[in-house]
Amino acid sequence: MPQTIVPPQRKNSASLPEKNAITIDAEAAKNPENLSTAEIGHYDPDFIMDYYQKRPFSVLGRIFTILRCFLGLLFGLWWDKLWRNVVRNERKRAGQLRDILTRLGPTYIKVGQALSTRPDLISAVYMDELARLQDQLPPFPNEIAYQFIEEELGDRPEYIYVDLSPQPVAAASLGQVYKGKLKTGETVAVKVQRPDLIESITLDVYIMRRLAIWAKNNIKRLRSDVVGIADEFAGRIFEEMDYELEGRNAELFAELYGYLPEIYIPRIYWDYTGRRVLTMEWIEGTKLTNLEEVQAKGIDATHLVEVGVGCSLRQLLEHGFFHADPHPGNLLATQDGKLAYLDFGMMSRIKPYQRYGLIEAVVHLVNRDFESLAEDYVKLEFLTEDTDLQPIIPALNNVFGNALGASVAELNFKSITDQMSEMMYEFPFRVPAYYALIIRSLVTLEGIAIGIDPNFKVLSKAYPYIAKRLLTDPSAELRSSLRDLLFKDGSFRWNRLENLLRNARDSQDYDFEFAVSQALDFIFSERGEFIRLKLVEEIIQAIDIFGRKTLFNFSTTVRQKIGLGSLETPAELQETSSTNLDRIQNIWQILQETRGFDPFMFLSFVPKILTKSETQEMGQQIANGLVQKVAARLIRNILLEIDRDRSGSWNGVKSLPSAS
Repeated sequence: MPQTIVPPQRKNSASLPEKNAITIDAEAAKNPENLSTAEIGHYDPDFIMDYYQKRPFSVLGRIFTILRCFLGLLFGLWWDKLWRNVVRNERKRAGQLRDILTRLGPTYIKVGQALSTRPDLISAVYMDELARLQDQLPPFPNEIAYQFIEEELGDRPEYIYVDLSPQPVAAASLGQVYKGKLKTGETVAVKVQRPDLIESITLDVYIMRRLAIWAKNNIKRLRSDVVGIADEFAGRIFEEMDYELEGRNAELFAELYGYLPEIYIPRIYWDYTGRRVLTMEWIEGTKLTNLEEVQAKGIDATHLVEVGVGCSLRQLLEHGFFHADPHPGNLLATQDGKLAYLDFGMMSRIKPYQRYGLIEAVVHLVNRDFESLAEDYVKLEFLTEDTDLQPIIPALNNVFGNALGASVAELNFKSITDQMSEMMYEFPFRVPAYYALIIRSLVTLEGIAIGIDPNFKVLSKAYPYIAKRLLTDPSAELRSSLRDLLFKDGSFRWNRLENLLRNARDSQDYDFEFAVSQALDFIFSERGEFIRLKLVEEIIQAIDIFGRKTLFNFSTTVRQKIGLGSLETPAELQETSSTNLDRIQNIWQILQETRGFDPFMFLSFVPKILTKSETQEMGQQIANGLVQKVAARLIRNILLEIDRDRSGSWNGVKSLPSAS
């Protein structure tokens, strides 16, 4: 009789901590001689530093191994260049690099995975070889995997699963995956962690952190928080070793983004999941980068990339819980054309003020508002509050103005980071730790996109979503940003409104009626007083010009009927009338082309608008303004007539004949 399986307690996704990391538990701390006995908990870099400071020979041995591996490759590259065999031996050298990263372990494999998605950094041959690091690494013995399953789930695999593939179907940096079937009939993926991960990773983390500390203390021009960046990256790698945490991440990810119709997140089977074993729904699909196979199934790979960009924007800018490792091995095109996310070990969070700051920065970059962009860098903690921004503003203009060229949409995130790096040494910029994983996520996704479509521009696909957020988000930060965007030096910038409306209509979930409702709520709120005042000014000016033009047309008609010549239209009336009419026509056309537009919808808002006290106040202000304009014009005309009469009389006196 097989023994009864005692499943671990089901985890609740709501208990996911705000920020996770790794530490060595109390039991391991009592016995620091054996680091492999450590349990995963919260990140404690001090323990790791103290542990390896007492073991200099281990550190030196690892450094020697790293140098020996890379020196051999560097010598080979130099030799190829010397004898002009670079192209002939490129595949061989790329294979050597993959083998080196594989031997050096998980930390270096992560670097290789990131490089495998960057066609702008390495050649196609190197990309092809490094792509094998995603799920084609050497597996570890089944006996160890079965031992971990038994320790975590309480029984041998053959008593837990009806079927389990005899060999792993994929082997990645931190674990390997078997295809199995539960007794209830579901086909599942069973991920089992590699042995001795803590020892190999903590040693690399120690070396990386020591280098970061040295750089911070000795490289004067380096102002980025390199130690914080190292801790952020290392902490996320360590989190991947806790498969229970990964399961909670997957459930929270599904809760936040599973509503998107073309996104799929596999189910977690908690009765068969532990710290080193994860059982999740098996997904039949194709890697997004396998273009031929994806297209053979009638799936538009470029569209799925756009879906991924849209999902990433919501991760970063809407909820702040984002996938920090979207390499091709973690993204599949499913049989029904959806984009499936597979690995939820490396996740991160971004705080609300950082999310709003990123939105504002993109808007200011797109609109070439470099003064506001400099202020955004302060909000995002790239610059301190006491930094003098005056010399930075023209530098931003020079850097981004040249990079943007004719269209901002042509700029990608890689270009942005490259252009920014040119300024880092001139001005007191520093890269905050949270930003490192954001950039890693974005450039990785962009690398996949460029590999599928070399002309793909992430920013052009992202701006419709950002425009939609600006028009519909009720937050004080974005309302203030919208106001600053539309008004400058007391005048309304119609072209900016047209640009926002034109881009927002391309956002998949743009709700036109909701946008109008949000706009009205904001206009009639306390924060919208500035907008109401500007609207009153615009309405007064429009009515005044309309009245003057009507009166002028009436006068012209009367003159023509009584035989007098028609008057020439004053340039002021002609230009203003034409400009306003063009603006209204442009905006009306954009609204008509927007999904969900219904002209009769505006009628439903009329009663709500008319009953507001602010509307009555605006009506009084408009009436008073028109009266003041008419009175001022009347007084001016009377005074001009008096001046004309006096001038004519004086001239008449001078023209009288002399008395003599």
